Amino acid sequence: MITRQRLAAGACALLAALTAGIALPAGAVADEPTGSAAPQVDLVLDVSGSMRARDIDGQTRMAAAKQAFNEVLDATPEEVQLGIRTLGANYRGDDRKTGCKDTEQLYPVGPLDRTEAKTAVATLSPTGWTPIGPALLKAADDLDGGEGSRRIVLISDGEDTCAPLDPCEVAREIAAKGIGLTIDTLGLVPNTKLRQQLSCIAEATGGTYTSVEHTDELTDKVNQLVDRAADPVVTPVAVEGADACAEAPEVKSGLYTDREEFGQHRWYRVDVPAGSELRASVSVAADRQVDRDYGVSLRAVTTKGREIVRGETTGTGRTDVMSAGLRYPKAESDDDSDDGEATTEVVCLQVANSFSAASGVKTTPGLPLELTVDVVDGPGASSDVASFGLGRGWWLLGALVLTGFLAGVLWGWVSRLRIAVWRTN
Repeated sequence: MITRQRLAAGACALLAALTAGIALPAGAVADEPTGSAAPQVDLVLDVSGSMRARDIDGQTRMAAAKQAFNEVLDATPEEVQLGIRTLGANYRGDDRKTGCKDTEQLYPVGPLDRTEAKTAVATLSPTGWTPIGPALLKAADDLDGGEGSRRIVLISDGEDTCAPLDPCEVAREIAAKGIGLTIDTLGLVPNTKLRQQLSCIAEATGGTYTSVEHTDELTDKVNQLVDRAADPVVTPVAVEGADACAEAPEVKSGLYTDREEFGQHRWYRVDVPAGSELRASVSVAADRQVDRDYGVSLRAVTTKGREIVRGETTGTGRTDVMSAGLRYPKAESDDDSDDGEATTEVVCLQVANSFSAASGVKTTPGLPLELTVDVVDGPGASSDVASFGLGRGWWLLGALVLTGFLAGVLWGWVSRLRIAVWRTN
């Protein structure tokens, strides 16, 4: 006699078999590569005696740094391998030779144990010298090896005290090794000499310098730099923009670097085929002191000078980078043409900035400029319509619908059998 238990067991077995059979193609997706090597970040923190100063939001610089570090550790992406190195944390004496060796790895670069890293940070107390140069050399060794992006984030409130080992020369030496390591610097004191030194260190490796005077600014900036390390590593191509569209160099999809003087316009040309979409963005870095009001714009213009679309952004106060972007879909057909068909269009990209130099600041070389160009299938492409934005996951949706349908039919059949058995009993 058929019992309820046997019916339920049979239904579950059949449903499991159906689900397993449909899910078999997923193995092909699971075996695909999941990404590149893990990005690495080494946070280098100044723990010299001057970090006792109480001038950041009513607390000491050290307390502000600890608070920021704890929040950064909580927000660090899982794929990022993070380490912490200190400088000036252990030696309290007056011997310069000993003080200039005072740098150690507080937490090794690797998979992050947040609790362990926070415990290590909690033990720090402002102590000694400021050996920035030696700390950078050791930090470069901390990040030695691996194929992912590598970034040093230096936080300091004072100039290096271990000359003649100039930290700026150390940064140039690291850059000359060609190991793809970027050094970003953050200054906790609005001091001209400190700014010049930290700016020089950052510029040598293509990094950024930022002056921070509040705890939330420090947290936000370090978080931003750690997140940036997780971005795919792309080698930019150097290009020299022209002063007019007619002489502009041709650029294709990719990442480009250039220099733009204060208030200058730079032009580039890109071919946009019919049915495709141009996506472009530009970032201009203020790698030196600039006046408080500024802006950056990116315009797409026809070869005849007609503006197609523009993106722009403005700001005021201190900044290290300003960005703008635009999108331009090129139609499959052109109503203005005789045959109604559109061909490849030459689009001129104009980059402009309204930065101005503060008194005594050098205006050359120009400000670092980074241009990203991408020409992709337009929104009307057949692949977009067919997949409804699901891409390779389309088959999975169909499989789930089919599974649900079969499960419903099966459950109805089981229910009818259960009623029949109940009536017979």
